[in-house]
Amino acid sequence: MIDIKFLRENPDVVKENIKKKFQDHKLVLVDEVIDLDKKNREAQLKGDNLRAERKQISNEIGNLMKQGRKEEAEEVKKKVQKINEELEENEKLEAKYSEEIKQRMMKIPNIMDASVPIGEDDSKNVEVQRFGEATVPNYEIPHHADIIAKFNGLDKESAGRTSGVGFYYLIGDVARLHEAMLACARDYMINNGFTYAIPPFMIRSDVVTGVMSFEEMDAMMYKIEGEDLYLIGTSEHSMIGKFKEQIIKKDELPINMTSYSPCFRKEIGSHGIEERGLYRLHQFEKQEMIVICEPEESMDWYNKMWKLTVDLFRSWNVPVRQLECCSGDLADLKVKSCDVEAWSPRQQKFFEVGSCSTLGDAQARRLGIRVKGEKGNYFPHTLNNTVVASPRGLIAVLENNYNEDGSVTVPEILRPYMGGLEKILPKK
Repeated sequence: MIDIKFLRENPDVVKENIKKKFQDHKLVLVDEVIDLDKKNREAQLKGDNLRAERKQISNEIGNLMKQGRKEEAEEVKKKVQKINEELEENEKLEAKYSEEIKQRMMKIPNIMDASVPIGEDDSKNVEVQRFGEATVPNYEIPHHADIIAKFNGLDKESAGRTSGVGFYYLIGDVARLHEAMLACARDYMINNGFTYAIPPFMIRSDVVTGVMSFEEMDAMMYKIEGEDLYLIGTSEHSMIGKFKEQIIKKDELPINMTSYSPCFRKEIGSHGIEERGLYRLHQFEKQEMIVICEPEESMDWYNKMWKLTVDLFRSWNVPVRQLECCSGDLADLKVKSCDVEAWSPRQQKFFEVGSCSTLGDAQARRLGIRVKGEKGNYFPHTLNNTVVASPRGLIAVLENNYNEDGSVTVPEILRPYMGGLEKILPKK
């Protein structure tokens, strides 16, 4: 949510930003907010004047009572009663205008960074750079579900009976490799100065709407029936929500934390749920990172964060690339975002394994997160980035470490988490 003062003073800039995001249907919201804001400020001024008048009359009543002129005082009290009634109606009007402004402001996209490429959808995202050589071996790489089947490591049939499509059982060495990656990611982030946390896996609706747009919420979140609780789609939501309505001391910044959680998503949309593999699911696990920092430091943190993911995947022998998200693929709260994509030697293309975003002060403004500064309170900037999400990250490790004999070499950095195991060998 952008600053209403900025919108009031720069409506054309806000409209141009909306156009660059190809959301022309939202242009009318800017004019509606400006009109409602004018009415609201007029109502506030009227309220201030009524309260000042009431205070003046109250003083007059006090003087009359001191002089023993009770009858005159009683007559003047009727004026106060009338003002109170008028104030009550005016306050209702202020509340109405404020709520209508808020509802519209929550739908107006954040101002993007000038470096964001302009494009309608993810097909216009721009490759920035590659890390590691994207090679294809001279032997066939099977589908990851077939690789895992050789180790008796996946049971989606049983998961279908217990939970339906989009769920899975990971078993044996494959399950162990999956958890080794998460444990390695945890320690890697701790060693890079991030504080480790395990957050709540359910959050209230006011936190959900504080960290994401209504459209994202409807497409992603599972609601707990009969309660004001949602299953998290990613732990950054509960991690940023941790600071809701808090005033942070300036010397406590930056706050950089890394969190583990299971994640739950509807995955509604054109991609759908994969029947066979582990690429798109209702449930997965993730190591996440979040940063709350000074506004002028957010872009430096943004670049540090996505590079951490790149370096981790490279330590697992996975070539990756950084892909800049274009304007049409940028969620409304985001100022700038990029994906980290892993190389698939089977498909001979890259696929997303992580996403890094800076959201400016949008989340802080929505959640009431402020910093106590020398010249008053202000909103910090918030950022988030995927360290690793698995099983998607697991697919990348399996394909890029698959051997011609059907075994998978365990990356050296993961071996301590696998009891020293150097290779996963086929069971059949």
